[in-house]
Amino acid sequence: MTRASVTETVDFGGQAQGDSHGNLWNSDLAPVDQSQRTWGWHNIAGLWVAMVVCVPAYMLAASLVPAGMAWWQAVLTVLLGNLIVLIPMLLIGHAGTKHGIPFPVLLRASFGTSGAKVAAMMRGLVGCGWFGIQTWVGGSAIYVILNIMTGNALVGDPLPGLGIDLAQFLSFMACWAMHVYFIAKGTESIRWLETYAAPFLIAISLALLVWAVVKAGGFGPMLATPSQFVEGGAREGQFWKVFWPGLTAMVGFWATLALNIPDFTRFAKNQRQQFIGQIVGLPIPMALLAFIAVGVASATVVIYGEALWDPVAITKNMGGVAVVIALIALVIATVTTNLAANVVAPANGFSNLNPSKISFKMGGYITAGLGIAIMPWKLLETTGAYIFTWLLGYSALLGPLAGIMLIDYFVIRKTNLDTKALFRNDGEYSYGNGWNAAAFIAFFVAVLPNLPGFLVAAGALGGAPAFFIAIYDYAWFVGLAVAAMLYLTLMRAKA
Repeated sequence: MTRASVTETVDFGGQAQGDSHGNLWNSDLAPVDQSQRTWGWHNIAGLWVAMVVCVPAYMLAASLVPAGMAWWQAVLTVLLGNLIVLIPMLLIGHAGTKHGIPFPVLLRASFGTSGAKVAAMMRGLVGCGWFGIQTWVGGSAIYVILNIMTGNALVGDPLPGLGIDLAQFLSFMACWAMHVYFIAKGTESIRWLETYAAPFLIAISLALLVWAVVKAGGFGPMLATPSQFVEGGAREGQFWKVFWPGLTAMVGFWATLALNIPDFTRFAKNQRQQFIGQIVGLPIPMALLAFIAVGVASATVVIYGEALWDPVAITKNMGGVAVVIALIALVIATVTTNLAANVVAPANGFSNLNPSKISFKMGGYITAGLGIAIMPWKLLETTGAYIFTWLLGYSALLGPLAGIMLIDYFVIRKTNLDTKALFRNDGEYSYGNGWNAAAFIAFFVAVLPNLPGFLVAAGALGGAPAFFIAIYDYAWFVGLAVAAMLYLTLMRAKA
């Protein structure tokens, strides 16, 4: 049996899948048949490595040192944050492997067949924002390569209405077209790209570290510079004020993937493969990337007289063939991260809105179209770091979704789901009207404590009471815990 024939196993009460239940089913959302679950642990690990090696992750890890941490404190903070987020990754990923269903379909169990459409787009819209920004980063690298090769001959006047020159726009569209190619080829092409790109990206990352160390005659001040939090340091006694927000940022960075990881684990051969793949692929490469980021930035103090935390800025200073190789690697890193982290979730989310009319490919095209429409270069130009703060903060606020899904799947359902009912408007997951009020009450109540701090971080508010600012330092943890406890209470009260 193939996924295309899954309607034969999903009892629509004698109706065709295009009838009254067709608003819940298409071949992309259907459970993956066992014969199509071909991903081994190396595929899943490769997927993670290819997502981890990207500019935002590099800069996020590197940012802990200017904040006052010693190099080893920064690396351990990154490792701990990713070990924490690995837990919901493995647990939520369990549902994908056991039942072969993607994230939007799993959401139906807790939020209802209609409510899941809203919940899935909460995750999907973050992906759309990141897709545009990452595509602009990749396009910028192409633009730099072309200008290096032509002696800056392509630099021109900004185009009316766009604010960037023609070559910049065409470079952006070239990077965009790369994404569209793999969207058109489907999920298996993404698996192929991620698997084969992973070793190359690891090699390039290590080569960058070796280049920096050799060029600087050692790690420079990295190993010698103490933490600023020690006695007599510039930020004496303030370690925890930096540690907790930093840890939450590390968790929040992949909190979105912790939700839609079933989109990938549903293709895993078995639970052992998805567990090993994620354990090998996420925390260790993130810690390695953090070490490389800190080491390279510290070496640039010796090489260039200042710490350069942006890998694009570093490559621009390299000169020669090295800069072209580095920037090509940056383009590949951007595409691999973007496809898996920022295309699959919104594509499935859009498909879930109207499965009979929107396929995964069409959802991917919608995501790509929005990536152009938001004009990411203007967002970065006008709001800069606030956009990244907003997106990361929004991701951290999705902790409540994770809490609800975990409680529903492991405590309420005991990992057992009626797969057929997930595709019925009149099944147990319809909750009568398609919405599970308990899930939405738990979600919104859990978001409220984090809202003031989130708005301050995003620049929408000038300030908030210290209590709420402090809570926001633990936003993902607070949201997950409050939502989980309240959802469990409400669901047991209904039983």
